[in-house]
Amino acid sequence: MTTDDFDEGERDRSLVSPGERYGDRFRMNISAEQLQARVIEAETRALARTFEELGRSGDVPRAAALILGARRRYITGRGKAAAYAELLGADLGATLSNVFLVDGRALTPLTVLTDVRASDVLVAFTMRRYREETVRFGELFHEAGGKLLLITDSADAPLTDIATTVIHVHTRSASYADSPTAVAAACHLLSTLTTASAKGARRRLTVRDELASALHLYRPESRPESDRERLA
Repeated sequence: MTTDDFDEGERDRSLVSPGERYGDRFRMNISAEQLQARVIEAETRALARTFEELGRSGDVPRAAALILGARRRYITGRGKAAAYAELLGADLGATLSNVFLVDGRALTPLTVLTDVRASDVLVAFTMRRYREETVRFGELFHEAGGKLLLITDSADAPLTDIATTVIHVHTRSASYADSPTAVAAACHLLSTLTTASAKGARRRLTVRDELASALHLYRPESRPESDRERLA
């Protein structure tokens, strides 16, 4: 990392709220084309840095092994991070059993914390400004004996000191909102590695396809014109 990158990162971390970032990054005289170029460049850099560091650290394979070895897999995130939790939960739930989204409605932290086992893992998404509900839930889950997998945007984020494994993503953006690009990519990478080693993944996916067809969940795909001509 260059000195300029470090200084830019420090400035980015000092702009805590979206309102502060809006005032710093959006100028009246900037064109849509200029802003688009800045956003594309920032997203490309954040994703490249995240993949480079994850490839070097081995954190994602360790996280996949932690999920596979768990008896129950809980996933949580609040605010914007709830979308990341739902994304990962949807992908893992298609190929693994006992995947539970702790969203505070259908399943609450209180319910989970009453029966935590050492074989359980909690995947927690926490990005700045670090929602207190997620931090406290992670602390209590760890104290109850469960393992914690943290996906976060800073090496100094809450819960990093007690997590079994930490996946660090870069979210620096040219927008008022922190970037979701690297977070979504890390979710995809983690679910892919986990599924590739999951016993019964192919069988579960096959059964899901059959049930989706029986339940008419999706619109039928139309055949290409060339296929229709051959079948005529």
